[in-house]
Amino acid sequence: MLTFLKFHLLLIFFISLLYPLLSTATSINIWPKPRFLSWPQHKAITLSPDFTIISPQHQYLSASVTRYHNLIHSENYSPHITNSIKLIKGYTLSKLVVTVTDLSLPLHHGVNESYTLSVPTGRFSAHLSAHSVWGAMHGLETFSQMVWGKAPELCLPVGIYIQDSPLFGHRGVLLDTSRNYYGVEDITRTIKAMSANKLNVFHWHITDSHSFPLVLPSEPSLAGKGSYGPDMVYTPEDVSMIVQFGLEHGVRVLPEIDTPGHTGSWGEAYPEIVTCGNMFWWPAGKSWDERLASEPGTGQLNPLNPKTYEVVKNVIQDVSKLFPEPFFHGGGDEVIPGCWKTDPAISSFLSSGGTLSQLLEKYINSTLPYIVSQNRTVVYWEDVLLDALIKVESSVLPKEHIILQTWNNGPVNTKRIVSAGYRVIVSSSEYYYLDCGHGGFLGNDSQYDQQGGGGGSGGGSWCAPFKTWQTIYNYDITDGLVDEEERKLVLGGEVALWSEQADPTVLDSRLWPRASAFAESLWSGNRDERGVKRCGEALDRLNRWRYRMVERGIGAEPIQPLWCLKNPGMCNAAVHGSSEAL
Repeated sequence: MLTFLKFHLLLIFFISLLYPLLSTATSINIWPKPRFLSWPQHKAITLSPDFTIISPQHQYLSASVTRYHNLIHSENYSPHITNSIKLIKGYTLSKLVVTVTDLSLPLHHGVNESYTLSVPTGRFSAHLSAHSVWGAMHGLETFSQMVWGKAPELCLPVGIYIQDSPLFGHRGVLLDTSRNYYGVEDITRTIKAMSANKLNVFHWHITDSHSFPLVLPSEPSLAGKGSYGPDMVYTPEDVSMIVQFGLEHGVRVLPEIDTPGHTGSWGEAYPEIVTCGNMFWWPAGKSWDERLASEPGTGQLNPLNPKTYEVVKNVIQDVSKLFPEPFFHGGGDEVIPGCWKTDPAISSFLSSGGTLSQLLEKYINSTLPYIVSQNRTVVYWEDVLLDALIKVESSVLPKEHIILQTWNNGPVNTKRIVSAGYRVIVSSSEYYYLDCGHGGFLGNDSQYDQQGGGGGSGGGSWCAPFKTWQTIYNYDITDGLVDEEERKLVLGGEVALWSEQADPTVLDSRLWPRASAFAESLWSGNRDERGVKRCGEALDRLNRWRYRMVERGIGAEPIQPLWCLKNPGMCNAAVHGSSEAL
């Protein structure tokens, strides 16, 4: 007994000597997960109190370096779950050296976003190399996520090597700022969170039938009369600041001016160019096919009125000057027959043998060349080619100038678009619409008056149910595309937050962390090295990342009780028989 006691005391003594060499830290949690990461010895090192980042001078990279330097020294991140990692003593990491192959590469689609990051053992310097400034920014984000602890005792892994690049070049978030207004600070906070998740396209759906908040020098009355008010507009100065903020965070700002549908707000300034403006969207006694709009908020531009093109060209010119982004989103979705039919000139055109599709063709033929003349590639919603009633032939949509964005029928429509030879951005509403499942916004809706069934089947909204992070994470945007040439036409995807029932009060929680799940699936994929879906493995990592986002000022919604994070594996679903956990 005495021998055992002596051994026990001796063991405690040796542990006390070793304790300073141990630091508690979570396993490396980088989101999105890098394509390749090697950390064989699981050791860590402390940062020098004078740690600095050395990089080439560049307008946007230098701003990013300053931001990450401040974040690393001030974040004081402490993981919720810990394990022991050997902390190497005797030296500290004094600097991160950043090298960029080509500082001149602009932030355009297809730019090289790859980077490599290494923290060698026994060295005072870590190294980040990238082909472009934008890849270097991704590497800085990864480095920041590797750091934990409270200043001045900041730690990070040593003996680690990361080689990383995205699977898809277009990884975006769409935000609708017409139905409800978002302040500039809401937009910049969203861009900041996108950058942290390595998302690179902010698709700004600026205008719609409900409001026209964009102040344009050539057409000031559009916002002057079509916005919700003078305090709910975006001035040219606001746009410039948002675009600049995006560039400093590696995020492109892609403007969408949706036409010829969804343009009721234009009618406040120019009622003569808008059909069915301010009319009730679904007249009593009419069938769904006879509606004037697919939701409250009517109005479509009149393709037969020459004044339409005067205004539209002024808008295109101003938007092209405000936004340097080479993509211009022209909308083109949900052109409703009933709305155009309310106009006498259009009714006469149809009575003389004209068709609704010919009206759309006239509109596109009159506006597309002007957008292209601004040195822009035009993005349209898939409807211009695939709509059942109003669409144009592919000859009207030259493939070298056109990208189509799909939002219906999941992989089926993606396949139809690439089979026709078009590049595609995937925003399938069945998987990527973040506004779904919160009920409808129509008044006097009888579907909710159901005592036995709960009312509002599936969540009430047209695209219910709610899209869980798992649904988003597991969606393969090239599903069903076996031909490599067709797969190459898939540029990437976007999650979308339409704002019928969203505004700044819920912005963060509607986007995050579901958009984070989307981000990883398009950056490094949703499968492990064996090709097996890794949703189950991703849960704990996403949970930890969600808490870190919250600490960084992003109001991401919770996905589990904290207890689950502190008790790994205890919240998993039971696996019975031969069932394979995701």
